[in-house]
Amino acid sequence: MAESKKQTQKTEKQTNTKEKEEILNQSAPEEETTETDNMSEEGVEECDKEAELTAEIAEWKDKYLRLQAEFDNYRKRTLKEKMELIESANKDVIKSLLVVLDDFDRAEEAMKSSDNVEALREGLSLIHNKLCKILSDCGLAPIESNGEVFDTDYHEAITKIPAPDENMKGKVVDTVEKGYKLKEKVIRYSKVVVGE
Repeated sequence: MAESKKQTQKTEKQTNTKEKEEILNQSAPEEETTETDNMSEEGVEECDKEAELTAEIAEWKDKYLRLQAEFDNYRKRTLKEKMELIESANKDVIKSLLVVLDDFDRAEEAMKSSDNVEALREGLSLIHNKLCKILSDCGLAPIESNGEVFDTDYHEAITKIPAPDENMKGKVVDTVEKGYKLKEKVIRYSKVVVGE
């Protein structure tokens, strides 16, 4: 009997050990699956964040490219408008000068058939005045030089000569080529002789 008791106890121990192992085996996979589930949830969240960031990057890149294309189109459009404005301004000036050209043609015809020098001079003077008025209307104005103090903003000294009197020292004695301003901006400097 003692032997059967020992054997029963041995069997029970083995059974208990087996049960404990089974319980451990069963609980271990559950822990692993929970960790795996946690890891997979974190992975899914990371993938979602990555996809969200990728979409946001693509959106910003698209906005940037559209903005760049829009600016490029704006730059081209303004350049084209500027060129058209310049061409139309030239057209207006040339159109107003055609009247003077017609007058010169008539004067040339009159010079061929007329010997009256005084009438020709008067005609040329009228044409000159008409041209000056048209250019003045466009904003062109001559720069006054003779007797003025030499100013590098308006004058270009070609040479210096001894001043005819003390009052002319540092002043313009003679104008070789007249200067012009277009709406207060110098477009050609007066070439002058300065007294020293």
